[in-house]
Amino acid sequence: MTTESRAVSEPGEPGESHKERVDRELQELLQGLRVAVTGVQVLFAFLLTVPFQQGFTKIDQAGLWLFFIALLASALASVCFITPAAQHRLIFRTGLKERMIHRANRLGIAGAIFLLIAMTSAVALVAEVVLNNWPAAIFGGIVALTGTWFWLLEPIVDLRRER
Repeated sequence: MTTESRAVSEPGEPGESHKERVDRELQELLQGLRVAVTGVQVLFAFLLTVPFQQGFTKIDQAGLWLFFIALLASALASVCFITPAAQHRLIFRTGLKERMIHRANRLGIAGAIFLLIAMTSAVALVAEVVLNNWPAAIFGGIVALTGTWFWLLEPIVDLRRER
């Protein structure tokens, strides 16, 4: 199959070759990951400073679990969001760009899930410290449900409707 016939059989911009489509998709994906990585790194950096704050010793067992869940999830989200850029450097000009795009897409989804877990845990931790356990569950749940709907379920519903 030639590049020209591939461009016709695969979705893309009008008149766009397979290589141009792959290049465009990579740029779009990396731009989206750049936005996400900034947010997760700010959260991760904040969480790394929390144990060194004066009141940290007052956090109860539930708060400690929420803290460590948020810390681990934000670290994993960082790994997922940064991996495509690191891999791009390693496999640059090897002909594996399309494989990397598919992998980066999966990593972006995993990173979004970890980021949602981190945000939910961080909000629940703050609510637990300020308001107690019951409101922490409510506020954490609101973040979890909102993020799950907008980041995951709504796009899945749209994809199913298109099919």
